[in-house]
Amino acid sequence: MDDKSAEPAAASLIVIGAICGIAWAAGFRAYMVELVGIASIFEWDGTFGAILLPGALAGALLGWAEALRRSGGARGWRWLTLAPLAFAVAPLLRPGAVVELVTTGIGGAAVGVALIGIGGGYAISGRGRLWGRIVAGVLSGAALAAIALMPAAIGGARLTVTEPRGAWVSVLAGSLLLVLVLASSIPFRRVLRQSAG
Repeated sequence: MDDKSAEPAAASLIVIGAICGIAWAAGFRAYMVELVGIASIFEWDGTFGAILLPGALAGALLGWAEALRRSGGARGWRWLTLAPLAFAVAPLLRPGAVVELVTTGIGGAAVGVALIGIGGGYAISGRGRLWGRIVAGVLSGAALAAIALMPAAIGGARLTVTEPRGAWVSVLAGSLLLVLVLASSIPFRRVLRQSAG
């Protein structure tokens, strides 16, 4: 791939990543709605600023990581492994959010989701020490399973996995987290070598 075609390809991957990130975040917002039911509140800053915008940012950064990976990498590009932290940082920028996190724990799930993405991405990347990937995979897998099975603990009997709605919510959470893990593995993967001609 020559330099002239590399820039449009990179731009395309960044845009695709942002679109996928928005879709992912919107899907995860639907999961949150199911957990709390009619008590769920939609606000411009909360829904768009703290959920959808970080989704777009994380997706764009992971799209950029894929573009760099395909072009042989670049200096410092592995820092893009931290892209999922956008989900943890953005909600903490809201007024009073840090105090709320420390005093009530609200917002901690966003940190957990980001860490599942990063840890799981590392675990499946095929790079790094095997023991480290195993530890990351076990921890991320356990957290992923807990989030997928947590709806009944929050939403009550209507969301137990033995009920159709509860099973659906668990599948929704689990599949979204698996997609995040797959996308988060991009910056950890081996670079693709450019062809000579």
